[in-house]
Amino acid sequence: MTLQIVVCVKAVPDPAQADRIKIDPATSTLTRAQVPLTFNPLDRNALEAALQIREKSGARITVLSMGPSGAESIVRECLSLGADHGILLSDRAFAGADAYATAFTLARGIEKIGSFDLILCGMASSDGATEWVGPQIASFIGIPAATQVEELAQVDSRTLRVRSGMENGYRLMEIKLPALLTATRKLNRPRALSFSGIVKARKKQIVQWGLRDLGLAEDQVGQAASPTVVSAMTTRTARRQVEFIEGSIEEKAEILVQRLAQAGLI
Repeated sequence: MTLQIVVCVKAVPDPAQADRIKIDPATSTLTRAQVPLTFNPLDRNALEAALQIREKSGARITVLSMGPSGAESIVRECLSLGADHGILLSDRAFAGADAYATAFTLARGIEKIGSFDLILCGMASSDGATEWVGPQIASFIGIPAATQVEELAQVDSRTLRVRSGMENGYRLMEIKLPALLTATRKLNRPRALSFSGIVKARKKQIVQWGLRDLGLAEDQVGQAASPTVVSAMTTRTARRQVEFIEGSIEEKAEILVQRLAQAGLI
């Protein structure tokens, strides 16, 4: 039996241009329209895990993402790396979603896909880092989940054996399929794009689903359905005091040691 794998990926703001991200004071949400999108790093590990499973035992890989139309480029990159199908959940109604509303929408997208055996997600996104989305998807669908996966020891049509990280150690688990896993950086080393992969991806179509395609109402998604509320925001200004020490090298060294001692640093 061919495994059906769904990999959830996210397009995140380029961290190199994080200083351009603004906060809308009216909605208390991030304004990212002016910041280029990039592939969330840990989602690369999730996709690589799917590709390695396919190489060993065969599988069909569907990539699922939720985001603005610009996120299509990240889905296209996944197809270039070897995914078979790409789906983008994109609708203005999805905007402003917190981790709960994001997981709910992705879960409805996975259910619309239909048949699946394994769902793979990055452990966290670089812009939110809640680590909640993966487990919440599993909860909405009603399947088991293993988080912080560091190693896939065995994969077959019925079960998975994984090593999952935890504080001061790890857990060895056997999980019945269908199931969801969240990937860590320790799981693998993601492959690079190839020219042949890019060429092949041009022939693959990306399906786009909106609110109506998922059979949802506007109050079930996006900011309207997000229980997380920003109650207050404040601006923090970083201030530094600079003191120039004059004198010879020996005098400067002595004064510096005195300053460090007074500050309790030595």
